Amino acid sequence: MTTYRPEGLDDAFTQPTDATEPAADATAGPVQLPTLGFTGWVRWAWRQLTSMRVALLLLMLLAVAAVPGTLFPQRAQDPAKVAQYLLDHPTTGPWLDRLGFFGVYSSVWFSAIYLLLFVSLVGCILPRTTVHLAGVRGRPPRTPRRLGRFPAQGGGTTDDDARTVAERAAATMRRGWSWLPFVPTYRVDVHDEGGGTWSAAGERGYLRETGNLVFHLALVGLLVSVATGQLLHYRGQAIVVQGRGFANAQVDYDTFENGTGFDPSTLVPFTLRLDEFDARFDPETLQSRDFTAHVTLTEPGEEPQERTIKVNHPLTAGGAKVYLQGNGYAPELTVRDAAGEVAFAGAVPFLPQDEVYTSRGVVKVPDVSGDQEQVGIVGYLLPTASQVSDTLYRSTDPQPGDPLLVLSVWSGNLGLDTGVPQNVYELDESRMEQAVDADGSAVTLYVRPGETVELPDGLGTLTFDGLPRFVALDLRHDPALAFVLVFSLLAFAGLAASLFAPRRRVWVRATPGAGDDAGRTVVTAAGLARGDDVGLQPELDRLLAATLPPVPTRPQAPDAPAPAGPGAVPPSPSAPTVPRGSAT
Repeated sequence: MTTYRPEGLDDAFTQPTDATEPAADATAGPVQLPTLGFTGWVRWAWRQLTSMRVALLLLMLLAVAAVPGTLFPQRAQDPAKVAQYLLDHPTTGPWLDRLGFFGVYSSVWFSAIYLLLFVSLVGCILPRTTVHLAGVRGRPPRTPRRLGRFPAQGGGTTDDDARTVAERAAATMRRGWSWLPFVPTYRVDVHDEGGGTWSAAGERGYLRETGNLVFHLALVGLLVSVATGQLLHYRGQAIVVQGRGFANAQVDYDTFENGTGFDPSTLVPFTLRLDEFDARFDPETLQSRDFTAHVTLTEPGEEPQERTIKVNHPLTAGGAKVYLQGNGYAPELTVRDAAGEVAFAGAVPFLPQDEVYTSRGVVKVPDVSGDQEQVGIVGYLLPTASQVSDTLYRSTDPQPGDPLLVLSVWSGNLGLDTGVPQNVYELDESRMEQAVDADGSAVTLYVRPGETVELPDGLGTLTFDGLPRFVALDLRHDPALAFVLVFSLLAFAGLAASLFAPRRRVWVRATPGAGDDAGRTVVTAAGLARGDDVGLQPELDRLLAATLPPVPTRPQAPDAPAPAGPGAVPPSPSAPTVPRGSAT
């Protein structure tokens, strides 16, 4: 007697049980597993990269990698803050700079995560899309033989034949929603099982996988859109004084940043002039209530148009959005040097420092006559000045009720010829000296509109000509914003469909009746869902209610008169009734 061993099974654990069979070679070495090789390792790496687990890991890693971009100043947005950070942190700053923490979104490691996520999503989506399309084109599964093992069940009988019942059930399943009747809810297949038995199989829920694929495709679209926007976008800020204009040219911006694929020739040459600026404040709390910039927009080939710009209501010009970012006052000043020549004339924006628009500004006067030292003026503008003490003033209202300039004067070398860029709102005091009076106290000038004051040390004069307002405009152009919005909405729609679309299968079988149901059709139905689905049984009940017509109610016979008493027999309708006492 021998032990059964499947054909081809021969390993170290099977030993012959019959003396006629040859024994295994004791000298055989250990089993050698096949090596993957280069191609095998590449396939393994590709399967790992395109798995959903790795895609989710890369998505989380991308979010973590973006955190340093919010913690550290970025060179593309604010190079001055990056330079200041390097000065304040001489040890860690250079290392962070080498690792790309001041340019996170353009660094090698962030780009690598970005590209790996893109490849992972594409590699995950393509095979799943192929399988999904094949499933959508396929037929629903055949009706199982035993329907009593499914969680949702139902049945009934009808006088209609089996084929009619199956086709009616199929038509009911194909019928769409009331608000979208032309879209079928089920894929249906009607099958003749023989012996007069017909069945209808319906399947729905492919919208769940469709939504899942749409969600991932939308993520890919978002990645492509964001990358395209970073390549082609540009953003600039400009300060425009009331009564003056601004041209959409790169040299006319105060600050300008752009993507690596940006072409300056793509800038639409429109002009924008600030005609008037209205600011409204609460009279009691002095909180801002409304800012409106009245501008005149002139686009190429069109007539000038009057437009308005409000906070959160930007102006569209040249394919870009123009936002109202800030506002303030720009005192018009005229500075004459010691020779009486005009060394400076124009409006100087003073930046607000508090809610009552106490503003700080710097005036640099490099073009002076002869050997005179250059002049720097630093001070504050008080829109509505209120004197607190002999030498102390403060602003009590953001509106220009009683404007006052409080200035200090410096002389020396402004450092504008060193080649090192300077902040226009800061004065480099390293090569300059502040003007002081006889007792060594700093000289302070108080100037109101229309007044002219002498500068100390014979440096010249300063005239406060007027007080126009200025606006800070932020112009942004990103050609991918519309695509980002569309793909974001698609991602939300796909996610909602993948989470809430039910996956169900429903079967209805119609069989000729036997025994007591002879001459009728017995209908059995069952439903199956993926996971818990509280709506499966109600849907199956609705399907049966629409498939089985209601049974008509048969009229009942009228009740017979009750007997007169115990043992009484009702009269026979065929025997004539003879009255008592009558002759026969």
